[in-house]
Amino acid sequence: MRLTRRHFLKNASATAIALGGLRSLQLQAQVYAQDPVYGIDKVGQLLADPAGILNLPRDFSYKVISRTGDRMSDGLITPGALDGMAAFPLPGDASKCILVRNHELDSVGDEVDAFGGDKDLARKQAGAKSYDFLGDLPVNGGTSTLIYSHRSQRIERSHLSLVGTVRNCAGGATPWGSWLSCEETLLGKAQGYGREHGYIFEVPSLSKGLVDAVPLTAMGRFVHEAAAVDSTNGIVYLSEDTDRSLFYRFIPTTPGKLVAGGRLQALAIRGWPSANTRNWPEDAADNKAQAVAMRQRFSCEWVDLDEVTAPEGDLNIRGEAKGAAIFARGEGLAFALRDDKTREVLFAATSGGPLKIGQVWRYEPSPFEGTAREAEQPGIMELLYETHNRAILESCDNLAVAPWGDLIICEDSYSDTPDTVNYLRGLTPDGRIYTLAMNAHPDKGEFCGACFSPDGTTLFVNIQRPGLTLAITGPWGNLRSHAKGMDKLG
Repeated sequence: MRLTRRHFLKNASATAIALGGLRSLQLQAQVYAQDPVYGIDKVGQLLADPAGILNLPRDFSYKVISRTGDRMSDGLITPGALDGMAAFPLPGDASKCILVRNHELDSVGDEVDAFGGDKDLARKQAGAKSYDFLGDLPVNGGTSTLIYSHRSQRIERSHLSLVGTVRNCAGGATPWGSWLSCEETLLGKAQGYGREHGYIFEVPSLSKGLVDAVPLTAMGRFVHEAAAVDSTNGIVYLSEDTDRSLFYRFIPTTPGKLVAGGRLQALAIRGWPSANTRNWPEDAADNKAQAVAMRQRFSCEWVDLDEVTAPEGDLNIRGEAKGAAIFARGEGLAFALRDDKTREVLFAATSGGPLKIGQVWRYEPSPFEGTAREAEQPGIMELLYETHNRAILESCDNLAVAPWGDLIICEDSYSDTPDTVNYLRGLTPDGRIYTLAMNAHPDKGEFCGACFSPDGTTLFVNIQRPGLTLAITGPWGNLRSHAKGMDKLG
């Protein structure tokens, strides 16, 4: 039986009264389940946060370092809808790091924007730097950049770094120190915007202000979610958040210079053209669907895509028709380079599985990835984990690889049931799952943007609603002792 957050609060209150409140802060926030086959307990039970924000294991702590609505160093307002994020080293100062953070805004509805609705300020600050305008104001989506001090556990500087984009959801860090900010949308002129959207924008982490918003059109126009770069060859893997999403790769003409163009492809499974991997019950009549078991492995190939700016917004449909495999809402994406130099690309299919509550896939690139010899030893796709219980894992979204090699999973459940709770989960390289943290805030917002500081001491994460960026510290070495490490993260 799943113990809900509502049950926990009710029982916690009764216990506190019975014990005179002496033990109320030590009550265990154990409101999740452990997978009976693939579960592992790495951190022990979670403890209730007296502030009602984040329940963590014993000896771990957090600090709220940024909030939606905070005034930034450039005088602008911290926008709302915090989402994907990455941490970068600050050259010459290991005591600090840089965070680049997405804002999943579209200028529709009640949003907290950087300019507070001030048109004159927006024109003065953004001007030609804004990719697009809606009416007289820059479109609200974009990124902010923050300088964080490990010593003071505070933000020392912050500024708006990208503006005029739409629904900047996730993205990915590059080995050359930039953030790829992904538009999760196909909105455009037909909806009243000045330009078409659905692109990736590159934000150098060292930028001191707003960057020129240049769409990387060769990387495709679709409902972008996340990006992950193979640090050994510069190939970029891309996920797509639709019910019939493709898994993409971009082979740049010049590694490290994405604006110079390249070739966009979609993954296909050998011997199973247009494979439907979703494991949805209603797909039983689809002759392209077959049940995929956990740990089942498939040899892969890649399909070339054309007309990648997709004015009709149909890139995934055309790719599927050419034989590309479809997945159920591809979201979080991470690249991992193991100590033995083997490579992995991990991605979340948020609504995959019979209950539509999530799958985690693992792609092992070919030793000849992206070259003419790739067919000699093709890449392998594997269903690493599929959840069948909301209390164990639900709606896996943003992903990050921890310093000890595990995958950190942000949950993004908006099921609107009274017992909805979002967690941070961990998944080991051999597919064992555990719970790391619980969102205890009454707004029940999604976790997003999980990333570790370059020195591995701090896990940063956003809670999108009400809009908090947290810095979590603790004995991460205890988790490292359970698993093989990784020498590079993605």
